[in-house]
Amino acid sequence: MTSSFDIHIIGGGLAGSEAAWQLGEAGLRVRLSEMRGGGDMTPAHETDRLAEMVCSNSFRSDDAEHNAVGLLHQEMRALDSLIMRAADQHRVPAGSALAVDRDGFAAEVTRAIEQHPRIKVVRERVDRLPDHPTIVATGPLTGSKLAEAIASETGEGALAFFDAIAPIVHRDSIDMDAAWMAARWDKGGKDYINCPLDRPRYEDFVAALIDGEKMPFHDWEKDTPYFEGCMPIEVMADRGPETLRHGPMKAVGLDNPRTGRWPYAVVQLRQDNALGTLWNMVGFQTKLKHGEQLRIFRTIPGLENAEFARLGGIHRNSFINSPRLLDRELQLKSKPCIRFAGQITGCEGYVESAAVGLLAARFAIAEFQGETLPSPPPETALGALLGHITGGADAETFQPMNVNFGLMPPIEGRWKRADRKKAYTDRARRAFSLWLEQLKVSEPA
Repeated sequence: MTSSFDIHIIGGGLAGSEAAWQLGEAGLRVRLSEMRGGGDMTPAHETDRLAEMVCSNSFRSDDAEHNAVGLLHQEMRALDSLIMRAADQHRVPAGSALAVDRDGFAAEVTRAIEQHPRIKVVRERVDRLPDHPTIVATGPLTGSKLAEAIASETGEGALAFFDAIAPIVHRDSIDMDAAWMAARWDKGGKDYINCPLDRPRYEDFVAALIDGEKMPFHDWEKDTPYFEGCMPIEVMADRGPETLRHGPMKAVGLDNPRTGRWPYAVVQLRQDNALGTLWNMVGFQTKLKHGEQLRIFRTIPGLENAEFARLGGIHRNSFINSPRLLDRELQLKSKPCIRFAGQITGCEGYVESAAVGLLAARFAIAEFQGETLPSPPPETALGALLGHITGGADAETFQPMNVNFGLMPPIEGRWKRADRKKAYTDRARRAFSLWLEQLKVSEPA
């Protein structure tokens, strides 16, 4: 079987698709196994397209000067990332963030992978760890049998957390006599729909969230924690009456043109597709029952007659204890022919998942060429992310993590906040440029 390919990728999400692209472009023959489209589906996906975005449609900040994820975008673009190229092609307005038309984005990635002459996409479920060179990029929704095989090989059970999905609203059902268009502090243009709440309506809304009927958990799910970066809105509300006003419903920097003042609280919606017909409720991940979502969210000014293209939901994510199980090249210590990539490694976020897929592929390419790829420096976004999941984090308390400046070696001295962030990104670019020069020396013609 392996005579028909050089390396096997299991999982056609963002990480698996990025890895396949990098390998194919390097001249290696790839078999990409994706169970969707072969009779299986996950609790969160809706299509069989590769790189389907199941939660937000945002890659978060695209500011490479002051933001770690924006810096990661820049580094990936420099390494011919398919995911970043498709994101740029299908970008929709989102202020300084990089948000995409999720359908167009997934269609573009699927087309690029399926038409690549060295990549063969096979719609099949893989239930065991192969004995040939493989990258496991099955994401947080890894099939139960494969998860059991991983646990058996590593001697550890998979770790897990809950992730939630925000609702999507039809644009023509939003009452713009109550809402208005703006970005916070007017940065990036009038890219968000803002629905204002005064104090009484905000307090009633918080009470409704707390009292609303939630989806029940199975017995085996009850001890699973939430990921702090994707917390259900009602769980945040239960932490205190002012929590949402200092979180996703923060009104700071948003002047209501009808009053000239900031509202007490605000619900923001971000464009979800290129046509501008669908908008998602920013930060409104939820495990409320569907009927409760309709009842409660339609109390928001401007959304009284909202029609929902998709309601919120919740699913269980799994990941491995990467600091304990993987080496610095993302290989499974107990079975080095297996590499892991994407969210299953314990990175969190679309772009982080794709970045780890890119790195896994680059390490595999070097191995096939009989070379050793130097790891990206820890001062870079790629290096910081890799270092965290392969040893920088404490294995005993390991939890999913987005890329951030705290993963990089600290900058010495006293700085203003904005200047400190710029110092991190300036240092990262210098280190990344030197690393790229090393790669060019070793790359074949």
